[in-house]
Amino acid sequence: MAGGAVEARDPGLQPERTRLAWRRTTLSATVAAVLAARQAVHDDVTAAGLVGAALSLLVWLVFLGVAHRRMRALVAARPGALRPRGAVVAAGCAVALAAFAVAVVV
Repeated sequence: MAGGAVEARDPGLQPERTRLAWRRTTLSATVAAVLAARQAVHDDVTAAGLVGAALSLLVWLVFLGVAHRRMRALVAARPGALRPRGAVVAAGCAVALAAFAVAVVV
């Protein structure tokens, strides 16, 4: 930036790597939700098991929505930063899926 000229930012492959990371995370969340739902209704179908499976599905759908919006935003030439609300929702979904996994195992 010599002489006050503003250089154009070249993001390189960073958006592509970030998009792939979101895809991997979505796949991991899918596996966790499916395993939690499967374990919740494994031996005997109970009301608690159905509620656990439904909550896992709901959390997975919310996470899938956040990830899809972020991956679409990364297609732009200059993608913006992830909004704090999206980050909090994604982190909350990850924590909820982890809590469901602990509840199913215990």
